[in-house]
Amino acid sequence: MTAQAEKLDTAKRKALTPHIYDTFIVGAGISGIATAIRLDQAGYHNYKMIEKATRVGGTWRENTYPGCGCDVPSALYSYSFAPSANWSHLFARQPEILNYLEEVSEKFKIRAKIEFGTELLNAAWDKQCHLWVIKTNKGQYLSRTVVFATGPITEAQTPQLEGLDTFQGEMFHSAQWNHEYDLTDKRIAVIGTGASAIQFVPQIQPKAKALYVFQRTAPWVVPKPDMELGNLSKAMIAKFPFIQTAWRKTVAQSLNAINFGLRNPAVLKPIGELAKLILRFQIEDAELRKNVTPNFTIGCKRLLFANNYYPALQQANTRLIPHGLVKVEGNHVVSANGERHEVDVIIWGTGFEVSHPPIGKRISNEKGECLHDLWKNSSPEAYLGTSIENVPNAFLILGPNVLVYDSFIGLAEAQLDYIVDGLLKIKQQGISQLNIKPEVIREHNELVQKHLKTTVFNAGGCKSYYLDANGRNFAAWPWSLKTLKQRLKHLDLNDYEVTYQKEKAS
Repeated sequence: MTAQAEKLDTAKRKALTPHIYDTFIVGAGISGIATAIRLDQAGYHNYKMIEKATRVGGTWRENTYPGCGCDVPSALYSYSFAPSANWSHLFARQPEILNYLEEVSEKFKIRAKIEFGTELLNAAWDKQCHLWVIKTNKGQYLSRTVVFATGPITEAQTPQLEGLDTFQGEMFHSAQWNHEYDLTDKRIAVIGTGASAIQFVPQIQPKAKALYVFQRTAPWVVPKPDMELGNLSKAMIAKFPFIQTAWRKTVAQSLNAINFGLRNPAVLKPIGELAKLILRFQIEDAELRKNVTPNFTIGCKRLLFANNYYPALQQANTRLIPHGLVKVEGNHVVSANGERHEVDVIIWGTGFEVSHPPIGKRISNEKGECLHDLWKNSSPEAYLGTSIENVPNAFLILGPNVLVYDSFIGLAEAQLDYIVDGLLKIKQQGISQLNIKPEVIREHNELVQKHLKTTVFNAGGCKSYYLDANGRNFAAWPWSLKTLKQRLKHLDLNDYEVTYQKEKAS
């Protein structure tokens, strides 16, 4: 064979050999963007990132309902490495959070690396080759590791009720808002009084002919310490970065205080009494006040912040129904106490499927088992919310039992300290397989569940989305944020079963 022919043959073989990525990132929301930036900063460039939508943003791209915004102050709901002086309010609105995420992805040159319109169909571990086989709607890829940055609030949850198929009006979930539908002079049923409902109810109330708000459990809604940041304030923050730093630190300390209360429910009782006292001044009607007064310890369910929700409930065209919706008969909605109302539109404010991470439907472990199937009759578990048993060389961001009352961005960044450290060790030390030890994940989760028993989430007298069908708290972290960050600072190889490439070759 001539030298030229040999050269052509080598080129042909290379073209037929699929590229193997060091890491595959699934999702371009807040955690996916942060993952790519951190990898670039670490000099780790052989990765691929996919996103099923056509733009970045994750939950802030999907949720566009009227009034959508963040209930964590803007200073903390931003990346530590990319502070912004452009927030219009102390608590940012959805459009500017989405804009911020797009600006950050452009500034750090991440957007150009994302393959949009690419949906993960299945990720399976090949135990012979020690590789992840990533199947998407645009083809198949191979990767040594994978980071699932898909988030816990991605799959809208709509109850399957009797007679729902008989409804002839308009119907949509808050996370799939139909902006083409005009709510003016419509009879509207809002199902649920969670975080999204308390934001959009005040926005749609002035348009409605009649507004029926179905409430199964009264949430704690406290005044929101929000204010507009004018041009002068923005200019000062931009000119003097220490203001932003101090603001961020103050917010973090405030959230740490809240987290202390969540771990020690007795501390929250006086706060609950104060909240009830404030409620007396907010609502004149005794019957309505009784119906919106929670019957559980403050903090047991997600604490909600709003200044306009209670005023909206007191308008002449609004009626709070302190019962859940149980069935639909034609265009009539029927509550648990038998109350019936004819409506033109049903808006679901029923939240998301969070008890079992939706991404589990698309992941197969080293035994070939689908995680979603494994979790059907049990609660999902992870080590530090990051590593899952029998799922080697893979990391999950914002996984089970890692949530504290803080910014999701801050939590994702903390996990990335751990994840990036692990990815670098895998690459630099020639590790072909990294699998969390069964005894490590078991001991960790036994301790987590033991300490959760005394927190307000478990002992506060409510049924929240933190508790799954088995009554097990799958979401909360029982200790301080400081402790979580310390545990996530580095990945300890002693917690894992480690296989090196030379071992594999032998």
